Amino acid sequence: MTPHHRRSSEPTTAEADAWADVLVRRHLLHAVVLTPSGQWLVQDRPNGPVRVLASTVGVLALAATIQQRTRSTRSESR
Repeated sequence: MTPHHRRSSEPTTAEADAWADVLVRRHLLHAVVLTPSGQWLVQDRPNGPVRVLASTVGVLALAATIQQRTRSTRSESR
């Protein structure tokens, strides 16, 4: 497995927005919305609770967690 590289800069809003779009389009999340304050509202499923992520870092961390969970689920089913 390749070691994870540490970022030298904070993720941009555009990067977090792109990840949010992918997660929603692939039905891994129901909704991800950037608020004017820079926080992100995340909903896993319709009528589910809404989580608040403080920044773009939180969005990318969530995307990484979902990606890791998806990969481990796929490898278990093989």
